[in-house]
Amino acid sequence: MKKRRCISLGFGLLLLLFIQTKAQTVNTTKMALPAQTLSITVLRPADDVYAFLSVPSNFGVWANGFGSNLEPAGTPDTWRFKMANGNSATARFTPSNPFRIADHYVYPGNGQEVYVPMRVVANGEGSEVLFTLFRQPDMTDDMLATDRATVLKDLARLKAVLEQRR
Repeated sequence: MKKRRCISLGFGLLLLLFIQTKAQTVNTTKMALPAQTLSITVLRPADDVYAFLSVPSNFGVWANGFGSNLEPAGTPDTWRFKMANGNSATARFTPSNPFRIADHYVYPGNGQEVYVPMRVVANGEGSEVLFTLFRQPDMTDDMLATDRATVLKDLARLKAVLEQRR
């Protein structure tokens, strides 16, 4: 009886250790992340702006984060590319829709999924492009500031590209 109790106690301790280890390795990105929405006014009709944004290959024209070699990955709405830092990544884009939603998910190859909400809304005869930037769990203040500056630069490039296409 004593031997059986010892085995049960040992098994219980191992199970507890396993559960605690599993709990510590679970990805905690399910929590709400701090966010900020950045926007830019584009002097083009919202439908024209969205028509450009709804084509994934156009992201390589204005979005520095998409770096180079943007090409279809073989599954619908998914593209491969080399990030500006040279690493390979994939992105999954929201299919074209009547709501002018241009959300996408970036998979930088480290097991992380980065959700990037984008919207185009009418603003008189022009439009607003809204980009929500989420602070990722391991981001330092400097990294967030760099990301924000990069997004603002990309949005300015998007505005220039679209306004030159009159």
